[in-house]
Amino acid sequence: MINLYPTHIESLSIHRVGNKSKSEGVFFSENPYKLNDEILGLLKEYFFKPFRDKEENYLRFDDDVDLEFNELYKIAAEVFTNPNSIHENSKKIATHLFEQSNHPHIKPGEVYVAYLQDVVLDNEKVDAIGIFKSELKHDFLQFEDAGNDINILIQQGININKLDKGCLIMNKNQSDGYKILSVDSNRYDTKYWLENFLNVDALTDENFFTKKYLKFCKDFAKDVVLPAEDKKEEVMFMNRAVNHFAKNDEFEETNFLNEVMENPDLIPEFKHYKVEKGPKYSIEDVSNFPIANKAVSDARKKMKNVINLDTNVQIKMDFINPESADKFVEKGWDEERQMYYYLVYFNKEEKN
Repeated sequence: MINLYPTHIESLSIHRVGNKSKSEGVFFSENPYKLNDEILGLLKEYFFKPFRDKEENYLRFDDDVDLEFNELYKIAAEVFTNPNSIHENSKKIATHLFEQSNHPHIKPGEVYVAYLQDVVLDNEKVDAIGIFKSELKHDFLQFEDAGNDINILIQQGININKLDKGCLIMNKNQSDGYKILSVDSNRYDTKYWLENFLNVDALTDENFFTKKYLKFCKDFAKDVVLPAEDKKEEVMFMNRAVNHFAKNDEFEETNFLNEVMENPDLIPEFKHYKVEKGPKYSIEDVSNFPIANKAVSDARKKMKNVINLDTNVQIKMDFINPESADKFVEKGWDEERQMYYYLVYFNKEEKN
């Protein structure tokens, strides 16, 4: 879990990178930008807001041969060893980005390289390198007094409410390629930023496996449990699955299936589904891993515990304890009406 509210921008360098295929070149600032309190507040919101809003899918630097051949990994290691080298290394970062900017669709823009302190990562303060790029320019209006009139001036600038591209390289797990977050609002060429510039791969840690396994369970519930049982059981299966993750520190697949799968006939179906679909979620060979509580909480927030009926009625199965559903909700068949029904037990109606 990352917290950027206490983070301080210690140093900022700004350069401009053009499109190499159009011979636009690179412009390097000779000195770091002189920060003041007013601009710091705006930049922190501009740089950090996308990472606060984004789901935390961590990445790490990668290379087919060795990490030492990953350009940004080498630069990051040098900066973390000697933070005073950040400005000179920011020019190397801009040059590396320029070398990858050789597709006609890649837009020129400003590149901001920041040295960050007090990034709170999993309750630990770490330093980080922030690399951000603004690409899209927007028209905006300025006004000036002209005697007894007001003139309108049309100017261009960036929208500080929307960062185009950015990444945070945390000084954590250096030997494994660091711990990285990335955002890209303009996905016209995702290879350019993630593959060519950053050269990153998914960080397969407990957060990764917890998210992927719960997503796998969600799709299993939709594709297998729902057709075999009904909507109520689909919802309850996911409730049991998330509750199992919430009350355990370690995941063990056999224990999970024995506790969560009420219909034993679905256990072979689950194993077959995993063989068939597991590679899509990168869990085909995974049956044990530490559980990340943050990922479980995020999954619970996204759960849709609603049964939508074709009679324009919704039943919300808002149960912390899945056994409550069997206790208070019954499904049946009405022969006279030739329709299914749900019988719901309650003591009193809640007042809004």
